[in-house]
Amino acid sequence: MRQLSLTLSLALFLAAQVLSAAADDAKPNQPGSAAAVDRVACSLQPKAEEPSDPSSTSAIPRTEKFVARDHFKENIASSAPVKISWLGATFAQRFTNKVENETGGASLQTFVLSAASSDKDILARLGPSHESRLADVWCRLQQQPNGNGGTLEINAKPNVFYVRDIAGELGAVDVLWGGVGWEIGASPVGDKPRWPAGTRVFSR
Repeated sequence: MRQLSLTLSLALFLAAQVLSAAADDAKPNQPGSAAAVDRVACSLQPKAEEPSDPSSTSAIPRTEKFVARDHFKENIASSAPVKISWLGATFAQRFTNKVENETGGASLQTFVLSAASSDKDILARLGPSHESRLADVWCRLQQQPNGNGGTLEINAKPNVFYVRDIAGELGAVDVLWGGVGWEIGASPVGDKPRWPAGTRVFSR
């Protein structure tokens, strides 16, 4: 009987140790700043074209540019590739004329702010891999065109990407689901806390 009691005690102790370790793994990397970092993949790369020579066994890859104005348009029709209900004036001025040489395919890291933070606080946390591209933003939007569930937050919290504009200046592009479509804004990088807790940040 005593042996059974010891065995049960040992089992309960081991279970408690496992739960404690799991809780430690789930803790934020930097308490008070953000939740744990995840990586998410998304690709806009076109499929390779069929070779024109029937005797050739290799496909010919297409290279395309990402033209922002061809994608970021206000349109909430059911036929829209992504429902966008609002484009901010700063985004339109700084980003819609941008052309990127790569069409997409990056795996981005993402985390959720656990406290209000400034751009400079976030960039300091991200380090050298802080930048994204407009193609990365569009790739995520295409995965959730109607505000359906996915990597982007859809609970009235912003999703923030740091992207260089047509002048090469780094800006904060924020994407928020507004109920009938995505609202896309942009702003200069600042040092005042303006991104609330719950904001999701993306970077390379």
